Amino acid sequence: MSFSKIIPFSDLTLSGLYEILALRAEVFVVEQNCPYQDLDGKDQGSLHACLSIDDELWAYCRIIPPGLAYPDSSIGRVVTCSKARGKGYGKKLMKLSINECWKRYPNNDILIMAQSYLVDFYHEFNFEVEEDEFLEDGIPHRWMRLKPIKKSQ
Repeated sequence: MSFSKIIPFSDLTLSGLYEILALRAEVFVVEQNCPYQDLDGKDQGSLHACLSIDDELWAYCRIIPPGLAYPDSSIGRVVTCSKARGKGYGKKLMKLSINECWKRYPNNDILIMAQSYLVDFYHEFNFEVEEDEFLEDGIPHRWMRLKPIKKSQ
């Protein structure tokens, strides 16, 4: 059985937090061979979007409110476990997270720092590339932005 949820940091259980950090380390540090400082002080003020299958975390990201890291809201640390890839769970997680941003921060853009090879994935959600490619922890990235849809009067 699958379920998804948005959890404030204060409501994460110790085992839930451990599972999130383990998945982030498994993919970003081990699989991508990129030692970096994952614990950056932003988790405590963020919301945590979790998609689980049979009580196992398959996809995760954090939603950063405006003003915590950037003037606009942000979605970051987007990750899926290896067995979840290609099955639509990343897309489901992004839809959930974008909708949560619009609900909580309706007048703010959503900013992401996307690994360059995922630009097309984020284009599917109408994120647009800003600025030139740059290296973050040795991995090519692009800033991307999603603007709120203006409703006609």
